[in-house]
Amino acid sequence: MAGIYSTSEVAEKIGVAKRTLIRWLKDHKITEPKRIEHPGIVSRLWSERNLKQAQKYKEQNYRKGRGCKKKV
Repeated sequence: MAGIYSTSEVAEKIGVAKRTLIRWLKDHKITEPKRIEHPGIVSRLWSERNLKQAQKYKEQNYRKGRGCKKKV
């Protein structure tokens, strides 16, 4: 499926840990992508739009190689 990614793939593409991406979702910093449920497993299906939103959030709130930007 072109343009559909897993949480791990999105984390790798934007350069953050999977846990960081999940924390952003739980803190409502980015929009939750579509979820599908299999018996015992819940998966998120990230679209290109979701991927770009996560990348934009990272660019606005993180410095290269140093984590979160300082609040001024």
